[in-house]
Amino acid sequence: MKSTQSGPGPGDQAGLPRGATAGGAGARCAGAMRAYFCGTRGSTPVSGAGQAHYGGHTSCIGLAHGDQPPSLVLDAGTGLQQLSLALRGGPFQGSVLLSHLHWDHTHGMPFFRGGIQEGHRVDIYLPGQDADPEEVLARAIAPPHFPIRPKELGSGWTFSGIEPGHHEFEGFSVLALEIPHKGGRTFGYRVSDGTSVFAYLPDHSPLALGPGPEGIGVYHEAAVTLASGADLLIHDAQHTALEMPRLGFLGHSAVEYAAGLAERCGVGTLVLFHHDPWRTDDEIDRMVSDCSGGGVPVIAAFDGMVLDLA
Repeated sequence: MKSTQSGPGPGDQAGLPRGATAGGAGARCAGAMRAYFCGTRGSTPVSGAGQAHYGGHTSCIGLAHGDQPPSLVLDAGTGLQQLSLALRGGPFQGSVLLSHLHWDHTHGMPFFRGGIQEGHRVDIYLPGQDADPEEVLARAIAPPHFPIRPKELGSGWTFSGIEPGHHEFEGFSVLALEIPHKGGRTFGYRVSDGTSVFAYLPDHSPLALGPGPEGIGVYHEAAVTLASGADLLIHDAQHTALEMPRLGFLGHSAVEYAAGLAERCGVGTLVLFHHDPWRTDDEIDRMVSDCSGGGVPVIAAFDGMVLDLA
């Protein structure tokens, strides 16, 4: 796996932690699955000197086949605005998979410049809700809460529900499985281009299924299936184990759980994601340091990070 220091976010943000690289620096791999981390913060966007390094946009990752423009997007938080830079000013033509419908995973849609350029195609897929998908999204994005509703974004936008199972999107094979998270149906995704595997569990509450061996959640079947042998595991790291007695009710994971899942599943690299909005750059650096030293390399995602899986 290669890491670059540029991407759709601020180009001067340093590495993982500062000055380091994930898997070694080098030229980009032309045929590899490429991941653009456009938004890595959880719950709400933030801005301030204390969060300038890792960034403040909420969840959004664009996936591309090598040097091609991103065509599969995971979540549509405010980071979706930054994906337009990876499109080099062109229209987006692809699919967006929502893990769930909380604000920090949907509110980038009306501000997506790549979704209004001539020739755009934006196919939105969300966990099935037993209701019309556009109507469900409009409960949060429509007057009086917002000037327009999703269907007014244009004729190039479609809205569909999906169910757990195997799917094909934009040349990627995707396994969707339901995982526990408070406040609505939530999917984790396992994405493959036939060569590399990318596992994505951005909002995950394993504690909802029981305390598990360490008291911070169960290593349950869906999580293990999604993560097993993945080259990259992107996982909810909003809290620490010490914070869980006070904050576990919010429905997120402890960073120690993410590390334990990565170890059990033999992943290539663990990427800490969905950073708490209060978490400072220095605190995230310490989280990475505390989780390092095991059998799996650990890095923290930042806005603008680009990774090639090869």
